[in-house]
Amino acid sequence: MATFTQLASGNWRAQVRRKGRYVAETFRRRKDAEEWALDTERCIDRGVSVRPRVREKIRTLGDLINLHIEDMKDVRKPPRRPKAADMEALKVSLGGVKIPDLTRERLIEYGKRRAKQGAGPTTLSIDFSFIRTILSHCAAVHGIETSGEDVRLARIALSRLGLIGKGFERDVGQLKTRSTNSSSISREIRVRSSPRSGACPSIIFQELPCLNAQAPGDTSNIVA
Repeated sequence: MATFTQLASGNWRAQVRRKGRYVAETFRRRKDAEEWALDTERCIDRGVSVRPRVREKIRTLGDLINLHIEDMKDVRKPPRRPKAADMEALKVSLGGVKIPDLTRERLIEYGKRRAKQGAGPTTLSIDFSFIRTILSHCAAVHGIETSGEDVRLARIALSRLGLIGKGFERDVGQLKTRSTNSSSISREIRVRSSPRSGACPSIIFQELPCLNAQAPGDTSNIVA
C-alpha cells in the first residue's frame, strides 16, 4: 500500500509498504510520486530488487551534502548560516570526490592539506564532524552505502599527528560553562565589595575560590 504526504517544503513523500517491504522517496510533484509508487509495488510483486531512485543520482560527497540539506529543509530544520557556510566550503574542497573514493588515505590527505592552508585543530574537528554527520545521515535515511569507519580512522590518524582537536561541541560547552562561572564570581565580588556590605576586600577573596582552580580557603596567593 502506498501513502503520500506533502511536506512543509511542498515536496511529496511517497511511502510503499508491501509484503513486509518498506521503501520511501521524495518528489517535487505528486504525479511523479504516484508513478514511482506504482512501479515500486510492481517490482515487489515480481520479486525484483527495488533500487531507491535517489541513489541513481548520488555520486559524490557534494551530492550527499545537497541531499542532507534538502532532507533537513523538508522537516523544517534547515542548516543555520554558519553550518551552511561550512558545508559550502566542504563542497568546494571535497565535493567532487566520488563516494567510493572517500577512503581513510584520501581523508588524511585532505586533513594535512587543510592544516597547511592554516586550518587549526578545532576547524578540522568541525570539518570531520560534518563529514561524519552527512555520511551517517544518508546511510540511515536513504540506505546509501558510506564508510563511517574510514572517517573515524582518519580522524584518529590526524589526532596522533596533532592536526585535529577534540569535538567542537564539547569545546563550546566548556566555554559557555567557564563564561557562566566567571560571570557569577564577578557579580559576587561586586556585591560583596560594595560600601554597603562593610566587608574588607581581602576577606572577600578569602571566601571565594579563585579562577585558577585555587582551593576554597587557600589564601597563600592573596595579598591583604
